[in-house]
Amino acid sequence: MIRAISVFMLLYFAMPVWAEPVLTTAVKGCTRAGLHEATNKYLDALKKGAPSLMPLLPQAKYIERRKEIPLGQGLWQKPFPIDFSRSIFDVDICESFTEIIQANSDHPWVIGTRLKVVDGKIAEIESLASDQRDWLFDAKSYLKYSSAEKWDIIPPKKRTDRKTLIKVADDYFDIFQDYSAFNKLPWGIPCGRIEGGYYTNADNHPNPSCTEGVPKGGGVPMTNRRYIVDVDMGTVTGQIDFGGEKGLPDAHTFRLENGKLRFVHVITLCPNGCPKVPQPKQ
Repeated sequence: MIRAISVFMLLYFAMPVWAEPVLTTAVKGCTRAGLHEATNKYLDALKKGAPSLMPLLPQAKYIERRKEIPLGQGLWQKPFPIDFSRSIFDVDICESFTEIIQANSDHPWVIGTRLKVVDGKIAEIESLASDQRDWLFDAKSYLKYSSAEKWDIIPPKKRTDRKTLIKVADDYFDIFQDYSAFNKLPWGIPCGRIEGGYYTNADNHPNPSCTEGVPKGGGVPMTNRRYIVDVDMGTVTGQIDFGGEKGLPDAHTFRLENGKLRFVHVITLCPNGCPKVPQPKQ
């Protein structure tokens, strides 16, 4: 997040709570192809506004903006046109995370959706659905910059392992608590960060960096850390509470290339209103 928000968080949120990364064993029978198929069926159902088109477990849960609601409500009340989407697949925990952008409608959205898949069926859908209420929201800008990026499969010999990807995300979140963590990050050049719609390289700098706007304060806890990791794509998504248990629901997605940060995407909800801080200049 930009530097200004760290000042707000220092004054507003509770004392630090540290979180350790959770390492898991692979889910038996889960495949990249299976996750891809389930995610595509979710996207098709969302486009048509028809939850019944998804392969759902009978007890499947739907969570939108951190609240569990019945499928058919919220985003599902009518067909949902999608201008762009990108998914990552974590076979170790059998979950996917999909960035979904609807920019050309009367009510634009930028959404990060986590799917939990069990035996080929969707057990849980969790959508971090952001709109004009939320931090730095600009769906058209998000669409412009995200769709222009290349997130392809990393060659096997150049991939970063799961543990390291989680550590990179963890170290990044730790910066908000303790700025000394800044030097642990494998900062890359070039690197672009999209935050709600704000883009760190909107001026087309020849050597863009994701260090722009990283807070130099501290004392802002990033709690309830949960990770979805796609080793093949060099990507990890961290879902967190920005500022503690009563903070802002947030998802940061990190892409590494050649072991260095290349892209960072941020979706942050403001359920009780966004911090009143100066907006950054593009």
